[in-house]
Amino acid sequence: MRFSERTGWNTEESELARAHRLRREAGLPIADLTASNPTRCGFKYSDSLLDALADARALDYDPQPRGLLLARESVCRYYADHGVTLDPGQIVLTTSTSEAYSFLFRLLCGPGSEILVPQPGYPLFDFLATLDDVRIKAAPLVYDDGWQIDFEGLRRTITPQTRAIVVVHPNNPTGHFTKPWEAEELARICRAHELSLIVDEVFLDYGTGAGLETRTTAGQETGATKEIGAARESGWKARSFAGGIEGVPVFVVSGLSKIAGLPQMKAAWIVATGPDKAQALERLEVIADTFLSMNAPVQWALPLWLANRTEIQEQIRRRVGANLAELDRQLAAVPTLQRLAVEGGWYAVLRVPALEPDEQTVLALLERGVWVHPGYFFGLPESGWLVVSLLGDEAEFNAGLVTVTNYFRTNQQSNF
Repeated sequence: MRFSERTGWNTEESELARAHRLRREAGLPIADLTASNPTRCGFKYSDSLLDALADARALDYDPQPRGLLLARESVCRYYADHGVTLDPGQIVLTTSTSEAYSFLFRLLCGPGSEILVPQPGYPLFDFLATLDDVRIKAAPLVYDDGWQIDFEGLRRTITPQTRAIVVVHPNNPTGHFTKPWEAEELARICRAHELSLIVDEVFLDYGTGAGLETRTTAGQETGATKEIGAARESGWKARSFAGGIEGVPVFVVSGLSKIAGLPQMKAAWIVATGPDKAQALERLEVIADTFLSMNAPVQWALPLWLANRTEIQEQIRRRVGANLAELDRQLAAVPTLQRLAVEGGWYAVLRVPALEPDEQTVLALLERGVWVHPGYFFGLPESGWLVVSLLGDEAEFNAGLVTVTNYFRTNQQSNF
């Protein structure tokens, strides 16, 4: 059989994956500091959540390429809670943000076109781009008293083949929110080079520190919402890009996976704004009509799930806040470990002694019963970086951190 070159990946099990599998098969304990699936992190979901899938209207097959109007109207209400007024006609429903990216790559790119993607960042983009015959180039983030976009580095990556810049707002795993002044500079670059801006906002509702002002929805205030001093002092607050940027085609992607803690329900969307919006939406409709991937029960349930998102979001925020505080408490006792600033999302980047490749550090920690991400998974250098999730069970997270800090405390003593 002859296969396409685009699927010629190395699918052999990595050393890390093999070590993790063997430990699990042996029944040995693992404190998982990589947990990212909210449905397996001990959160309480409503007992009636699945009742929405029994809506009898789903028995009628009504293929709408952009998605059912009722579902798209519920997405508009979500953005209204973020201060953005949208028309349902601006929205195209997809089964996932991955599919949304694929639709946008097909909309904007021809074979060999380039998309600029932030780095550090989630490693999924390479696979999506390869499947759509698009090239990915790194749009660097730099750390200097907080993460920020390296605009000079970004400009140097632009070529005549560049079609769009991707911004993850806030970034995964760095937690960097794109500030208003960064958005202005991105707009200047996009206008100068006739580029589109794709903004991933799946973590928009999960601000920490300076991003906490995104937490007030539908006029409700929570305990977490009161902790907004950092945002006020810094003079900015995180906002959705769905309101658009003058003179720039902006496509916002998001979905239920993070907003409602429901990755298994497979519902996401694209919001289109800016010049040539109408033509872009017409073309997106044809792409969506070709696949018709959305299913009816989830679309009919979407309004209820979005309306009731606050309950799970508050649980996630409390968990992330508690684990972040515990992380800082334990790191304070180990001067060689540093937690980099995080403004949103549910990951934290750790700067660790670069005494050996991070893969060896991760293997050593796994032998002691803790599972963490090496930084290079997200495009960080191969030594000196670990990434942990703040989503996991608090007791498991605390125990895993004890092992991590003890490892580096012992390692430090033996190497200095």
